Amino acid sequence: MGCMSWMRTGFLKKGKKSVGVQRQYSGTAGRVENCQIGVFLAYATEAGHTLVDRELYLPKSWTQDRERCREADVPEEVVFASKPQVAARMLWRALDAGLCARWVTGDCVSGSNRPLRAGLEKRSQAYALAVKCSESVNVQGERKRVDRIAAGLRADQWQRLSAGNGSKGPRLFDWTGVELDRPEQQGWQRSLVVRRSVVSGEKPADLAYVLVFAPCATTLPEMVAAVGTRWTVEQCFEEGKGEVGLDEYEVRSWHGWYRHITLSMLAHAFLMVLRMQSQTHMPETAQNEENEGKKRWRLSQPHFPSQSLSAFKRLRGLACP
Repeated sequence: MGCMSWMRTGFLKKGKKSVGVQRQYSGTAGRVENCQIGVFLAYATEAGHTLVDRELYLPKSWTQDRERCREADVPEEVVFASKPQVAARMLWRALDAGLCARWVTGDCVSGSNRPLRAGLEKRSQAYALAVKCSESVNVQGERKRVDRIAAGLRADQWQRLSAGNGSKGPRLFDWTGVELDRPEQQGWQRSLVVRRSVVSGEKPADLAYVLVFAPCATTLPEMVAAVGTRWTVEQCFEEGKGEVGLDEYEVRSWHGWYRHITLSMLAHAFLMVLRMQSQTHMPETAQNEENEGKKRWRLSQPHFPSQSLSAFKRLRGLACP
């Protein structure tokens, strides 16, 4: 069973005709740009990761201009939905379709959305969702901001743990967990997990906050491992844009966007499955009649997870010249 995570990515555009385009913040550019915003749902296991759903964020500047929407072939039934609402729609769609997840993770834009968290808890679905420093939670019967809780932690309450391996090795941070007031669901717990960057000298450490809903007795290292799966979405975007043309399109219509993005996601999923299968044992049939019907096993060409998707494509002759 894997983990599901959602995140947004920007597609830089020129002009005003491309569906959903406006000046808005793009994490891809790191600033406000003229762009489209796509919200994606990713699924990750130890074997691999890929994007499984997508939605185009349509700002109010579009939904309130029906003539502009008609020119871009936006269906009449499409109305404004916030980014957390778009993320929730994809999440419920995946869960209702039977896609099981050990954890659901997400960024603070959607993680701070209380209806989304309540919906997950109602389904008894474990989550580890980032929240803003201003988020308030119930702890020991009091309502407190998460940054105020973190400020009162002792030095001996922190543990140095890895949130998974990155391109430069283990992602090491200092972590701590604070038990919050228990939910209505029997056998479940809520926790605040705080991540602190490892720094030296006088530079202040950066803090990040994650709300966790999980079965009782879930350990801090297990929560940290769940938080670390969020980086797989960024890897999906990097591979999608670099290897299967996720952002290489010139379409302007609603249907054109969905067709291109869906085809790129399918190509990425195909490559990930192919790479995963290339790491398994493949049967080799004996060549002489005496051993006919018998099979011996051999390792296929190894493709380790650390190997880039680009390198795998070149090895298999799938890269464009």
